[in-house]
Amino acid sequence: MNRWPLWAVLTPGEPARLERRVRAALMLEGDEEHGKGPSFEVIPGRGRYHAIVGADSSDVGAEFQIAKDLSREVDEPVYAIDRGNDPWAVTSWRKGVLEVLEVDPESLAESLGCLLPGRELPSDSSSKRPLRKVALVEGIRAQEASRALEDAGDPFPPGHYRFEDTPQGLRVSSETGDVGFADITLSERLPDVMAYGVIASPNLDMFFVNVLRGGECIGHFALPPRDDSFVPAVRDIKGENSPERILAALGIPAEWFRNE
Repeated sequence: MNRWPLWAVLTPGEPARLERRVRAALMLEGDEEHGKGPSFEVIPGRGRYHAIVGADSSDVGAEFQIAKDLSREVDEPVYAIDRGNDPWAVTSWRKGVLEVLEVDPESLAESLGCLLPGRELPSDSSSKRPLRKVALVEGIRAQEASRALEDAGDPFPPGHYRFEDTPQGLRVSSETGDVGFADITLSERLPDVMAYGVIASPNLDMFFVNVLRGGECIGHFALPPRDDSFVPAVRDIKGENSPERILAALGIPAEWFRNE
């Protein structure tokens, strides 16, 4: 794997076993037989912790489920790093329980004896800018969402989020293009709501939607499409299967992602 990593997991464990676990989580068991290289790499650390890094944008979000599952098998915390936005976001998982951290990911990795590949941007022009993320949450109003995030200890300062009540639901965005884990947190705190986390590039050639309920991703829509996602793939969102029409169905302006 020689592309710029978009996500990472820092975890104790034996590297060969970790590779098998991640292959199973990403449903990549048959790739070697077809001559396809993995979309992730296990980088052995200097101690108990090792780094798992992934470069496929279709796997963005995989770090949460991988870290959550691995944390149930060890006594130490397992860390997930989202590198698709700037600043990077870090979460800690203990026995399946999430905590959002305000730490520098490179300093954290170094303290654990792990190496994270450099953060230089790839030459591909479609990837030069960070992906942007916005969420649409059904069955909740702005005041309730703000209170739920505050109660969960959300790391962003007051005023970071822009909450907009729309006919489709509550739209959650920010001027930085990063809503962090707001969609996951709201679906965990309010298990009856349905949340859609939309991640896209400026020209929408990379476009992903995670459908969440009860803190779990119950469906993943991806363009370019793939059939080896770690969560169930869906062919459409609200009956639509093109980025522009999906965004319209969710009440999210396509122009919001065009952050030139």
